[in-house]
Amino acid sequence: MTKLCEGKVAVVTGAGRGIGKEHALMLAHHGASVIVNDLGGDEHGAGSDITPAQEVVDEIRAGGGKAEVNGADVGDFGQAKAMIHQAIDTYGNIDILINNAGILRDRMIFSLSEDDFDSVINVHLKGTFAPLHHAAIYWRERTKAGETNDARVINTASPSGIYGNIGQTNYGAAKAGIAAMSIISAMELVKYGVTVNCLAPGALTRLTAPLIGGSFSEDSTLAMSPIWVAATAVWLCSDEAKNVTGRVFDVSGNSLSVAEGWRRGPEVITEEPDPTKLGPVMLDLLRKARINADMSGHEAEGLGRPTQNL
Repeated sequence: MTKLCEGKVAVVTGAGRGIGKEHALMLAHHGASVIVNDLGGDEHGAGSDITPAQEVVDEIRAGGGKAEVNGADVGDFGQAKAMIHQAIDTYGNIDILINNAGILRDRMIFSLSEDDFDSVINVHLKGTFAPLHHAAIYWRERTKAGETNDARVINTASPSGIYGNIGQTNYGAAKAGIAAMSIISAMELVKYGVTVNCLAPGALTRLTAPLIGGSFSEDSTLAMSPIWVAATAVWLCSDEAKNVTGRVFDVSGNSLSVAEGWRRGPEVITEEPDPTKLGPVMLDLLRKARINADMSGHEAEGLGRPTQNL
C-alpha cells in the first residue's frame, strides 16, 4: 500500500474520539508519527480524562505505528505551545497540524449565556489559533535559518459556520471564524512552505448523533462515518496536495465538494447617498441575488431561512 504521509510528524487535536480519532488512526496508517491530543472532557467541555487519547495511542502502537499522548487544553496559549513542542522534541519536527478539538453548547440566541458563548469560542476559535500560531513561529524560524518546510495545516469549520444553523450562534460564529482564519493564514504562510486548508465536515459522532436523532442502518452509518473526513484530511496532508491551499472542503459523509465562499453578487452603482431612493434599487438587487444556502450547501427557502418575499 502507498503510504501518503510516510515519515511525517503530525499533531491532531481532539483526537480521542470521533473525527479526530479517525484522523490520528489514518495518519498513523499512512506512516505518520502522531501526537494524539485530547483534553477528554464531555461534549459540553466539562471535565478531563486522558483515557480516550491514550486508547488511540495504544491502538496506533498495537498496529506498529508511533504515537504519544497529549492532554492539553488547546484554548490555553501556553499548553498549546507545549503541545507543538512535544512533537518537535519527541520526533524532531512537525509537518502536519490538524486542529479538530471542539465542544457544543447549543442555545437559541436569547438563551445563550456568556459562558456558553465564551467556552465555545475558546475551544474552537482560540483552540485553532493557538496551536497554529506556535507552529507558524516554528516554521518561520526554520525558513529564516535556511531550512525548508513542506508542512500542512488542516482546520475544522462546519456547515453551521459557512451556511448557518438554528441554535448554533456561538458554534457557527466560531466555525465561520476558523474558515476565514484558514484562508488568511494560507496567504501568510505560503512563502514558508506551509499549506492551510479547512474542512467543513458532516459525520456521525457523539456530538452530532443526538442532533440528527433516529436510528441508522448499517449503510447509512458507513456513509456518514468520520472515516470519509479523515481520508480527505490525509490526502490534503500528502505530497499530492502540495499546491492546494486556502480552500474549504465540505465533506458530508461520502459526499465531497469545494465550498466556494462569499462572492459579490449582483451590483449596482448608486447615484446619490439618499436612503429614500434605495428601495427600488435594493429590491432589484435582491430579486437577482441567490438565496442563502441551507445546511446542505444548496439554496433553499424554509423555516428559519432568510427569504426574499418580493
